[in-house]
Amino acid sequence: MAGISTKTVHDIFQNMEYGSSSTSYATAQSWLEKHSRTLGFFADGKFDCPAERQMYNVTDSKAEVICSIVCATDQDVASVASSASAGFKTWSELSCYQRAKVLRRSAGVLQRHSQCVSELCELSQSPTSLATLIRLAQYYTSWAQLRDTLMPAWTPRGIVAVVVSDDCSVYSLLLKVLPALAMGNAVIVLPGRSTSLPALLLAQLFMEAGIPAGVLNVVTGSKASLGVKVAQNPHVNYLTYSGCKDTGEDLAKSAAGCGLPMTFSFSTSSVCPFIIFESADLDSAVDGAMELAFRKKKDCQWVLYVQESVFDSVVARLRLRMAAMKCVPSNADRKLIDAAVQGAQQQGAKLIQSCPPPPAGGLYPPTVLCGLAPSSDTVISPSPGPVLPLISFRSSTEGVTIGNHSVHGQAASIWTEDLTLALESAKSLSVGSVWINCHSVMDPALPLCGRKESGNCTDGGKEGLYQFLRPALSPTLPRCTPTSINYDEFGSAASKFLIPEGFDPSSVPRFYSQLVGGQLRKADSGCTRSVLGPEGTVLAHCPDGGRKDVRNAVEAAIKVQPGWMKKSPAARSQSLYSLTDLLEKKRLEIAASIQTQTGISLEEANKEVELSISRLSDWAARCDKEGGGIPFLPQSGSALSTPEALGVVGVVLPSSKPILSLVSLLGAAVAMGNAVVMVPSEKYPLPALSFIQVLQNSDLPGGLVSIITGDRDKLTHALANHSVIQSIWYWGSIEGCQFLQYSCACPLKRLWLHCECEEQEKGGRDWTSSNPSHQEELWRRAVVWKSVWIPTA
Repeated sequence: MAGISTKTVHDIFQNMEYGSSSTSYATAQSWLEKHSRTLGFFADGKFDCPAERQMYNVTDSKAEVICSIVCATDQDVASVASSASAGFKTWSELSCYQRAKVLRRSAGVLQRHSQCVSELCELSQSPTSLATLIRLAQYYTSWAQLRDTLMPAWTPRGIVAVVVSDDCSVYSLLLKVLPALAMGNAVIVLPGRSTSLPALLLAQLFMEAGIPAGVLNVVTGSKASLGVKVAQNPHVNYLTYSGCKDTGEDLAKSAAGCGLPMTFSFSTSSVCPFIIFESADLDSAVDGAMELAFRKKKDCQWVLYVQESVFDSVVARLRLRMAAMKCVPSNADRKLIDAAVQGAQQQGAKLIQSCPPPPAGGLYPPTVLCGLAPSSDTVISPSPGPVLPLISFRSSTEGVTIGNHSVHGQAASIWTEDLTLALESAKSLSVGSVWINCHSVMDPALPLCGRKESGNCTDGGKEGLYQFLRPALSPTLPRCTPTSINYDEFGSAASKFLIPEGFDPSSVPRFYSQLVGGQLRKADSGCTRSVLGPEGTVLAHCPDGGRKDVRNAVEAAIKVQPGWMKKSPAARSQSLYSLTDLLEKKRLEIAASIQTQTGISLEEANKEVELSISRLSDWAARCDKEGGGIPFLPQSGSALSTPEALGVVGVVLPSSKPILSLVSLLGAAVAMGNAVVMVPSEKYPLPALSFIQVLQNSDLPGGLVSIITGDRDKLTHALANHSVIQSIWYWGSIEGCQFLQYSCACPLKRLWLHCECEEQEKGGRDWTSSNPSHQEELWRRAVVWKSVWIPTA
């Protein structure tokens, strides 16, 4: 009969051609037709599609246009921000129960319209599991209810801008939007092309659930220009980004100097290790590696590491499974894939391919590149598309070391039947998430915390809520207009504290030394600065530190910090208690230095030292009290969530309460296992220099704490440009804050910025306060989080 296929089942399975899609996307198409396939941005609770605006097209997997979306202008951004400001006022005035009730209804509405949401995500090439989105909404509904009960001293930031790149998933978008809403903020979403339609639909559904107008807004258009305009708007209080590194880095540099706190998650640009030990179930491990590497849309890039003793077995299994595979669709540029594969072959790599690649088009065969060196460009920056680099290692220790040999630290998947090896490897890997004998398992109860170049924020879990909150008593970074700064020459101006030529050194009573890498460095001629009293008289001389001192301090810190971090919390606690005792013995000398330097009364200086002793004791007590936990998960298996040290932290100290602020910041960092490089206040360095004697006599490892005196801007420049330093806590000028936001976009660092002049005018941080939120904020600034997933059979 005409039109009837004569192919047998055997023929179909032998050929395995792509069949025509039977999905009609009827519900999603109906929603698009309702809006005439032209959508504007979503603001003040309704769609706005103004005339005379540029449009961009959203296409499906066949490159067919499914709708057009308006590109918002600067005027539109200002209007949306004003709407969000009014929405925040309404939303924040509701009780926690009322906000939770709205979010609970949102989860129900999302479930009722699950087919439309699912189809629209699939149609716009951003497929996602509706069950995970509903789980997200339900999880953060509970936190909305409990905010005031469990976080009474914290307050919402205000208006939060959520920016995502074109390759970001809907799950990653909602992982930022929902906790921001749950904590009482208003949100402005700048979605990528693939998430524009789902974001607009979800905004409409949340309005149906009863969220006040202006609380959730979606602004569509070019993220490069819109992101900067949103950051510059004075109504916006916080910006968080998720997606590829290039777009995020450009946004960070363009928005530097706006006085806006910003955090970034570069998950889609991260390179993650997939480690197979000799004790692994090889069949399951190979299946997992192929599933990750050869999917159409990857959340990140993967590199396969295999232990030498099972290398041949793994390669044989790969060949067997890949033999019958056909070319898979890829969104990556074909020229980039061909260039990467050819480059790897020139470096000696052997190819495993299921079939020769077609001459052109969006299809490419699954490819494994064997025999590469860890330093190969293909390993450091893997090719996009269905290409998997494969490297061998000898011992388990070497496998973990090579796995850490990356500028990224998003996640890792390790495969072994040895639980002890699995847990030790998970602890040693410098990544935010570790999956044991599994991969890509997600749940909002577990934090996602990127390391190194993978991000400087924490999403998910209770830990991820704090980025959308701030302590009610803490000052905020003042909003301002970026100034014209030569970033290359920042900090190169001559200091006003440098000793003039012809100065008689015998007229100065004392020369102080700075502490660099555990060694005292004296004030040599030619690199010395004056320490001035309150009336401008010269009290002493101290070294004028520079980039070389920072480099030496960091080199010493990275030698001792891993050992200090591996010490038990009880051992670190005892070391800090010992430091407290030494500070108490030197209390009179420290108090005298405070009085001499600042001009306050001896009674006030003694009170500051007394508070410093108490504060250091607090941190010694907290060493073994702060830990992670085992969250309750809806799926089978177990998971761990643990805080870990950042590594090396740079601290530019404030002028107010010079010894109390030093002890508060040092105690927080060191108690959690970090090493610190501290820059004392230019105005009041004498108390910090006197504290060096306390450090020298303590049992803290030499090099764990360095105190470097000198020009603040020059030393800030050195800290910002050192790739090993993971975080900078800064008290200084507004120009210094702008420089750090610009420079610390690459290499990426965690920033905690304070404009000291503005804070002093408004009262500033009260270092004498014993409010628990102050110490909790410091503790959370001093740690990163790691999640470990352990599945069950």
